[in-house]
Amino acid sequence: MAEARYSSPIPRSSRSENRRPRRRSGFGGPLMFAVVIVAVIFVMSVFFRVSDIQVKGNIHYTPEEIIRASAIEEGDNLFFFDRIAAISRALSKLPYIEDIAVERRLPNKVIITVEESSALAYLELGEEQWTLDHRCKVLGKAAEGETESLIPVIGIRPGTLMIGEQMETEDKDVELVEYLAAVLDQIEARGLTDDITQIDFSDPDSPEFSYQDRYTVVLGVQTGLEHKFGMFVTVLEKLKAGDVGVIDVSDGSTAHFSPN
Repeated sequence: MAEARYSSPIPRSSRSENRRPRRRSGFGGPLMFAVVIVAVIFVMSVFFRVSDIQVKGNIHYTPEEIIRASAIEEGDNLFFFDRIAAISRALSKLPYIEDIAVERRLPNKVIITVEESSALAYLELGEEQWTLDHRCKVLGKAAEGETESLIPVIGIRPGTLMIGEQMETEDKDVELVEYLAAVLDQIEARGLTDDITQIDFSDPDSPEFSYQDRYTVVLGVQTGLEHKFGMFVTVLEKLKAGDVGVIDVSDGSTAHFSPN
């Protein structure tokens, strides 16, 4: 007689226990992430050191002057030096710099690109001549012979002039300075610099300028200044070589030429 064999079924609770996944430690993921971060920082701090600093766009300053003003040095960490602070230092120490960018290049290069201001006009303070750019930023005392190629500004009494800062008038007239800056900006943008022989702000409500010592251009108030310069340029194209007189664009809508 054959022997019957029976296998007892595994209790359901036991099967469930066998299938249950093991719990992992809750600290494994964050700990590994922290280790990776520390390793990356270590590699960056040890291997990426500045050894090549290049300067582009400079005219007035030497590369050494710009690098020294920015305080970026060889051996600085490429990633950890303060780029914004370097830009701020250079702008505060070098008044001819109008804009500056600092770029990092792997593995060890820093490129400093500058855009320099150029002296456009000057005004007198006592017996001294002080140069201004198109934004009325004070660039410094004029060098000997420098004012021969610059536009004289009269009718403004300057206050204390700080190199690298926008000029101030004696009576702190901010609107007047902004008006002068707008005039200078239009002159530069339209390529009129070489032909403007004087800017006169004796009447701050209606300044004027001289063009080629042939025309006096009356501007009126600052409103619509860009359009006024546009009208002035249009009138120039219609005048004859021997014409001399006053071009009045002060009303902002029409230009009037009055011959002398």
